[in-house]
Amino acid sequence: MLMTTQNRFEDHEIAETLGIVKGNTIRSRHIGKDITALLRNIVGGEITEYTKMMGESREQAIDCMVPEAESQGADGIVCIRFTTSTVMQASAELLVMVLGCA
Repeated sequence: MLMTTQNRFEDHEIAETLGIVKGNTIRSRHIGKDITALLRNIVGGEITEYTKMMGESREQAIDCMVPEAESQGADGIVCIRFTTSTVMQASAELLVMVLGCA
């Protein structure tokens, strides 16, 4: 499956727009990771535990989106956008949504 955040593919022509597809995941934080993150927050630097969790969340959201695009007969996905939101304390949603698949 071809995917891009751009409005089109450089090497391919979009023949038809099939519709909107999305994928999302909701992840809760782990108390052990929170303690480590709190310590890192005190001394400064990247909070690698959360960086890893967000990366895994992006991949999981994409993994949910691709089958939806394939079920519409899509060969590619354009205009990919990621967004996050807090669902409840200690958990967040990561949503990937596209304006069209072709």
